Amino acid sequence: MNARRVGILVLRYVFVYRRSVIRLVEVWFWPTMELLLWGYVTLFLQRVGEGAVPRLVTFLIGAMILWDVLYRAQQGITLSFLEDVWVRNLLNIFCAPVRLSEYIAATFLFGLVRVGVTLVSLAALAWVLYRFDLFEMGFALIPFMANLLILGLALGLITTAIILRFGQAAEALAWAVPFLIQPFAAVFYPVSVLPPSLQAIARAIPCTYVFEGMREVLHSGTFRWDYFGWALGLNLLYLAFGIWLLVRMFELARERGLLGRLTMQ
Repeated sequence: MNARRVGILVLRYVFVYRRSVIRLVEVWFWPTMELLLWGYVTLFLQRVGEGAVPRLVTFLIGAMILWDVLYRAQQGITLSFLEDVWVRNLLNIFCAPVRLSEYIAATFLFGLVRVGVTLVSLAALAWVLYRFDLFEMGFALIPFMANLLILGLALGLITTAIILRFGQAAEALAWAVPFLIQPFAAVFYPVSVLPPSLQAIARAIPCTYVFEGMREVLHSGTFRWDYFGWALGLNLLYLAFGIWLLVRMFELARERGLLGRLTMQ
């Protein structure tokens, strides 16, 4: 992997965003709207329930912000790929001396920039509006975010592989894939509220352990190392599968000329 080529690709995405006000606004718009919606809904439920669920605001806003880390990490890869498809630039990139690993590294690094910008703005807004301190989690925030970023990378690879194989007809998956797992991942509620059959599915999703661990830290201040171990182990399996699937679909696309067709659709 050539760091210079990766850096040039990242710089290219930065220039694209600098020249587009709409793209810059999009980085903040949807996360901010979600924070406002969930924040005020949570405040309403807290008042109606007269404090029946302690720290309800903290749990839900914390979950919403951490979920956005996962979502933005996945979007960083898939949307960068789709933008190259839409502007008919994908074939040009791979005709140049750019490896698939370098391309994915660049899209992921640019996704990290977007995650960082969004995270800082959401953390500041959550403090101003709801007095929610994201950094109350302390050290635990680092492994939580690391696991969410790894899962976002894995989901991004899987989504990109599917789009490579099935073309623009599958591009809606760029937005849909994270939300396919959200109901089972115990993002806004504990695993215990799910039926037993769905609890088994939840335990097979890495981010389930992140959100369960987040609630444990905010409730008792205890960091569950067993949750961290399960999340990391499952993440490595998901990532290995994502890498294998993307490499396989990329080779298939080159053999069958799907890259050219994808660009011309």
